[in-house]
Amino acid sequence: MQVVKPLLDLLVGLSLLLFTSPLLLIVAIWIKIDSKGPVIFKQQRYGKNGRLFNIYKFRTMYVDVPKEGRSPISGEDPRITSVGRILRKCSIDELPQLFNILRGEMSFIGPRPEQKSIVEAEYTDWEWQRFRVTPGITGLWQISPERIYPIHDNLQHDFKYAEEISWRMDIKIIWGTVMVVIRSNTV
Repeated sequence: MQVVKPLLDLLVGLSLLLFTSPLLLIVAIWIKIDSKGPVIFKQQRYGKNGRLFNIYKFRTMYVDVPKEGRSPISGEDPRITSVGRILRKCSIDELPQLFNILRGEMSFIGPRPEQKSIVEAEYTDWEWQRFRVTPGITGLWQISPERIYPIHDNLQHDFKYAEEISWRMDIKIIWGTVMVVIRSNTV
């Protein structure tokens, strides 16, 4: 799995990037029309083995919002732009992370990479264990009922993934992610 998974991430990531490139362009233009500021939001996050990298997302919040801070827990958060609400609801804001996958900084499946400021202010030695595996766009936390709470309050999902990583678990997470996205867009 240590060799095949990164290779599969690379092949699927490149294919998805080519397939979604028209959508990426449309979203970029839409963001520019909707609010001032850059199209891409980037933020330092901790990855595998505690290595820092810049995560990429479509910008969904206004530019005057501090870069380091708690993520919105509701689509009604006033920091989110009108386009951002739609992008977040459909998870389209995550598409630029395909570049993180192509760079080997992320995988499709794994623990979410945590913000640098949160890790440096709050993490204990025990919590650093979540960096044993490559972070992902989706993981066990995203498909759990606890996803309504902050990631750093639910690290048990990341530890479970790191301990039990397997193709079967990855397939379960992919299916669960699809179901979460479908449910969130039909409610």
